[in-house]
Amino acid sequence: MSAGDAVELALPFTGRWLVQNSPASRTPSHGTELFGTSHAIDFVPVGEDGRSAPRTLASLFATERPEVFVGFGRTILAPVAGEVVALLDGERDHVARRSVFALIGYALTQSSRIRRGAAAIAGNHVVIRAGDALVLVAHLRQGSVRVRTGQHIAQGEPVGECGNSGNSTEPHVHVQVSTSVERDARGIPLVFTNPAGGRWVPRNGEMVTA
Repeated sequence: MSAGDAVELALPFTGRWLVQNSPASRTPSHGTELFGTSHAIDFVPVGEDGRSAPRTLASLFATERPEVFVGFGRTILAPVAGEVVALLDGERDHVARRSVFALIGYALTQSSRIRRGAAAIAGNHVVIRAGDALVLVAHLRQGSVRVRTGQHIAQGEPVGECGNSGNSTEPHVHVQVSTSVERDARGIPLVFTNPAGGRWVPRNGEMVTA
């Protein structure tokens, strides 16, 4: 697909966020095409120092509570107008893992999450139908989803809060466009409206402010 075929989205947040796993840096962006993630992108909320949380002994050697991260609970906005066709709000926010030791153990359980399906991967999420495409906003905070299935929502309307549910190593928001959210879904390219003007897909390591 060309850039003109990509689904145009608004940034689903305000504040300062770090880009990870961007399709502008590699495709498939998350290393797989499963669950329609080939063109997905992750945004990690950070503070003015560019960090998602202070560095401590726990961050080096152990797991961390999601509440210590600056963006945990930040409002997440609808990146597109449309109908809410699916949602999940009951998955717990698990501990965060930034240390190599904690990440190794987490990697060993990845296959079991894949077998459990979309809920185990996306965690708490909202799916918005925009034309023929589905826009997924994932890893929301437990109990924060503010919309209901069948509701028509406007772009920029609050849908939930940044959390650490599902296949997530620290609080962040995952955005993708796809044909479905099932294992065999096909990913669809996306592009964002740039607050500075124009359209773009931010690259890995880029700081985005909205």
